[in-house]
Amino acid sequence: MLAVLIVLATVALVIWRPLGIGAARAASVGAGVALLAGVVQLSDLPVLWAATWNATLTLVSLIALSLLLDAAGFFRWGALYVLRWGGGSGRRLLVLLTLFSAVVAALFTNDGGVLILTPIVLEVALLLGIGRAATLAFALAVGFVVDAASLPLPLSNLTNIIAADAFGIGFADYVRVMLPVNAAVVLACVGVLLLVYGRAVPRRYDLSGLPAPASAVVSWGVFRAGWVALPMLLAGAILAEGWHIPLSVVVGACALGVWLVAGQSRTVGSRAVLRAAPWNVVAFSLAMYTVVYGLRGAGVTDSYGVWLAGAAAQGTLPAVLASGLSVAGLSAGLNNLPALLIAILGIQDSGVPGPAREALIYGAVVGANIGPKLTPIGSLATLLWLHVLAGRGVKVSWAEYLRAGLILTPPVLMVGLLTLWLVL
Repeated sequence: MLAVLIVLATVALVIWRPLGIGAARAASVGAGVALLAGVVQLSDLPVLWAATWNATLTLVSLIALSLLLDAAGFFRWGALYVLRWGGGSGRRLLVLLTLFSAVVAALFTNDGGVLILTPIVLEVALLLGIGRAATLAFALAVGFVVDAASLPLPLSNLTNIIAADAFGIGFADYVRVMLPVNAAVVLACVGVLLLVYGRAVPRRYDLSGLPAPASAVVSWGVFRAGWVALPMLLAGAILAEGWHIPLSVVVGACALGVWLVAGQSRTVGSRAVLRAAPWNVVAFSLAMYTVVYGLRGAGVTDSYGVWLAGAAAQGTLPAVLASGLSVAGLSAGLNNLPALLIAILGIQDSGVPGPAREALIYGAVVGANIGPKLTPIGSLATLLWLHVLAGRGVKVSWAEYLRAGLILTPPVLMVGLLTLWLVL
């Protein structure tokens, strides 16, 4: 009971952040309490660090890379092309923004996508002169998709990297399973968003006042370096597996290369970008894993593992649904990072072997990426999205978000889980 209470109190502290306390500091307080209470031992810390360092440093490097490219105008350049390809149709623009957001999330993580695309979408709405309802529809397309469609690559979401590291899943093996799942999820997102918000967006918008995409580029050197870094990043991620090189080293090298180019630019503040990188996510991830690890010593994850093993014994579909739906529910109520960490410990404790174990693992990842969209507290990306909107004068109440989350999330989650079952 003490271990459970510490987890719940830590999650509450991370979400509410009294006195302006940051997420990393809030999680660290919970980790300190878990250590002092004896639910986690100091001897466990090296194991926890080994499980989280690669994932968190990969995320930091990817977000630093995305901030460098954003400062150079890379994403605004792309958004202006999306506006032009929309051809003046509001519904077509909604579809294209959804697809654009999915691509950005796949390559630059869900958190990077939220940080970059939310302000751009609000600028687009201002440029088009549309009202709040249409602005919120476009913003939701970004905010929902960057989490839900962050499945295709291990580097697309912190949860993906942690799960892949925990179970030794290689880059190619992960992509083989999750790329088709993500394609189905993106199509489901497009369909649901059109169905729910198709009437809210303007039927037509004026193309004549749009600036040329090239006008968005602030530094052509950094812009071109980004186009060189992206294929190198993907190729390096594939090759690194055979050479046993951590993913964080590959991503960090690509980010460093672009940062060095930015250092020669007078228009991109390379030092400012380095300071803005979310270094505190390393502490946050380690602290949250420390807090959740206390549940293993208390026998909670073992009981969860027994339940998962029972579902897996019934076949692949029950395994996928049990893992995916339970993690989705935990993500919506607790936040997706502790939810996935609980699932990882539960699957490790379950002793389920072979294909059934694979179904549990991938089901947990799908649940951790899509399930948190049910509630505002489900992921840090959603909380960040709400914060960015409020800072730009678009306030979304929790009740308003819950209505949208309860409509959008269940069908997309079921499409993702059923597609995963078919793939497996």
